[in-house]
Amino acid sequence: MTDNKNTILAIVLSALVLIGWQFFFAMPQEKARQEQLQAQQQKQGAPAPSQPDQTPPAPAQSGTPQIPGQAAAPTAAAPVNRAAALAASPRVPIATDNVQGSIALKGGRIDDLALVRFRETVDPKSPPVTLLSPSGTADPFYAEFGWTGGSNSDLKLPTSETVWTRTGSGALGVGQPVTLTYDNGEGLAFRRTIAVDDKFLFTIKDEVTNKGANPVTLYPYALISRHGTPQTLGYYILHEGLIGVLGDSGLQEFTYKNIEEKKLVNFDVTNGWLGITDKYWAATLLPDNTARLKARFSTGMLGNIRTFQTDYLLDAQTIAPGATTVANGRLFAGAKEVQVVNDYDRQLKLNRFDLLIDWGWFYFITKPLFIVMDYFYRLVGNFGLAILIVTVLIKIAFFPLANKSYASMAKMKAVQPQMMAIRERFADDKAKQQQELMELYRKEKINPLAGCLPIAIQIPVFFSLYKVLFVTIEMRHAPFFGWIHDLSAPDPTNIFTLFGLIPIDPTVLPVIGQFLHLGMWPLIMGVTMWVQMKLNPAPPDPAQAMIFNWMPLLFTFMLASFPAGLVIYWAWNNTLSVLQQSVIMRKHGAKIELFDNIKAMFEKKKAS
Repeated sequence: MTDNKNTILAIVLSALVLIGWQFFFAMPQEKARQEQLQAQQQKQGAPAPSQPDQTPPAPAQSGTPQIPGQAAAPTAAAPVNRAAALAASPRVPIATDNVQGSIALKGGRIDDLALVRFRETVDPKSPPVTLLSPSGTADPFYAEFGWTGGSNSDLKLPTSETVWTRTGSGALGVGQPVTLTYDNGEGLAFRRTIAVDDKFLFTIKDEVTNKGANPVTLYPYALISRHGTPQTLGYYILHEGLIGVLGDSGLQEFTYKNIEEKKLVNFDVTNGWLGITDKYWAATLLPDNTARLKARFSTGMLGNIRTFQTDYLLDAQTIAPGATTVANGRLFAGAKEVQVVNDYDRQLKLNRFDLLIDWGWFYFITKPLFIVMDYFYRLVGNFGLAILIVTVLIKIAFFPLANKSYASMAKMKAVQPQMMAIRERFADDKAKQQQELMELYRKEKINPLAGCLPIAIQIPVFFSLYKVLFVTIEMRHAPFFGWIHDLSAPDPTNIFTLFGLIPIDPTVLPVIGQFLHLGMWPLIMGVTMWVQMKLNPAPPDPAQAMIFNWMPLLFTFMLASFPAGLVIYWAWNNTLSVLQQSVIMRKHGAKIELFDNIKAMFEKKKAS
């Protein structure tokens, strides 16, 4: 039957897409998750590898002043724990409702930052997420601002070893900036004022006063440096690494592996920003959108440690005797919350700063889908419920198309006796048979591909929702009801452990272990898909019937490792599809085959 064949074709294609998705994305994600877990355990229980406590040198550009850096020490000191590294330098504390940490007076770096609203696990008592860490620890990650002289300059300028003096007291907080000063003793006085807003934006105002007798030329710079290659999920749909939107060059994304191969990438642009991003967190430099930047993505080695750096150099400023010059810089260091990122993009007139969040190629679908879901979340207070509401809206939006599709399928069921007669009459002439069938479709206004449309519509929405669940921090640790505490993670229950009654972990078994995690929601999804299959008459061909019977089971196992929010969406969508198809088919006089098919299945088993 043509309608069954088309439906089977659509299902098989969908299965191939999902199998590919499972192989290329879901399996690497699970592998990366296990590696991250092992790395965290090793970090807690074992000493970290040796690493120098120095700023990585930035690769030189011909004719361009060098951003300060130091060569690696011949022998690298072993890293110390975080508390010891923080105690090695006098510090100014940072305390807001969103971030806590400190600024090192040695080097004037912003290198200690924790995001207090975000925890490492779903347990609210787990430690806050650490974003920035100082040199000397296992994973240095910091921002630095300053001045550099001309290529032949012998000026004494602040470096990573310079100890600044704090004026005043108290922590850096919202509406409470801090001021650092340094005098080089050779006629230059430096003053740095650092402010922070109520989210994740640091504003740096660097002033230099020339107290000497001769003019001085300096270049403002800023950098973000990361030591060591961090653990990443490492697959295609998510960018982790160096990122920026740089003038007419547009969005630039370099994974850690990419930049290792290229070593150095230069840009000479205006209206740009750049930094280093993780899945949910980022540290980025946000210069003024009118500033001309000599920007760079680079990598290098400090001893045996790979370093990664994004930096920019501004135009030279010549300071006359007795004069003062100013350079302004901004640093975003925090969580990539959609509303926060959008607000900074608009308020600071940045160049597509919203692309800091990896919306993917289907940006025009993915971001609006999130905005709608977020709107309903603010109404109902639960992202799971928001997914259910958005699914209903999608069904309503595509109702005219689905109505035509199901109506065409109903008509096709009504003319099946005529179709069978044509096949029997022209059994030996396939060309004539197809010609007569097409004439019948035209006469009865039937679309033979109608069975494919409901599934074809669902696929782009499915992948867009997957992207939303995967990349937006708002979905991280977002609960539903019952046992679902994180919609962005797989269903934590497992039928193979009798939902926790058997104290084993079958997922650690080699080869097959990754398929032995099957939660309650994937089971619910499988049942709804099975019911949807049984809504249609059983195919007469045994091979087709076998595909129909096994497809729900195959999808159940494939979706078991997908985010719980996606599985909930699929189960709910299947349920709505069953109701919608039943109503439309009944309206057009087609028989609902659901109970007959289920009854026939059990009768066959009984007969066997």
